Amino acid sequence: MATWANMGLQDAMSPLMEQLIFFHDHTLMILIMITVMVAYIMMMTMNNKLINRFLLEGQTIELIWTMMPAVTLIFIALPSLHLLYLMDEINKPMVTLKVIGHQWYWSYEYSDFNNIEFDSYMKPTMEINNEELRLLEVDNRVVLPMNTQIRVLVTAADVLHSWAVPSLGVKVDATPGRLNQTSFLIKRPGIMYGQCSEICGANHSFMPIVIESIPTSNFIKWIN
Repeated sequence: MATWANMGLQDAMSPLMEQLIFFHDHTLMILIMITVMVAYIMMMTMNNKLINRFLLEGQTIELIWTMMPAVTLIFIALPSLHLLYLMDEINKPMVTLKVIGHQWYWSYEYSDFNNIEFDSYMKPTMEINNEELRLLEVDNRVVLPMNTQIRVLVTAADVLHSWAVPSLGVKVDATPGRLNQTSFLIKRPGIMYGQCSEICGANHSFMPIVIESIPTSNFIKWIN
């Protein structure tokens, strides 16, 4: 059953996603104010309450409706450019994860450690537990440490894919013959779900992504 909680963005698991949500809310408030103002003016005009000879060929009103959109765009552009810079910045990573898209599953390699690589397939409906999500659970989850800068290298072995995890604010195209890069920091432990966001074939909707964030000490035990 759908609720109002399902209408918004997912809870942020990274500082970047927090900034994306703030920018979304900031822009939405501006759009609401513009919509209300335009609707009010249209209603007043249809009721013949804004008929005034000073509104016709008036330099003052023309200056106002020329400057207001420009100022509005500045209020949207400045935080947008700041956010684009944050998304493009690559800090010194502590862990590197290589992601390879296949039809129709994902392969993962931990480049900093020897012999840690595996394939991740979607779990069939008859094999999932009560606490697992249908069509989103996988047999092998990606395990990453929290509060650690993670670098992700993404490519594909056959066709175009897209590695996307909404709660981290990450969406990277997986292109055959090309290596794309992104980075993020997970701020708390938990489980994050994603899916391929590129139409890659018949089973496009059956290659989910599951990331499990754990404390660094637990991660060291896991890799050993």
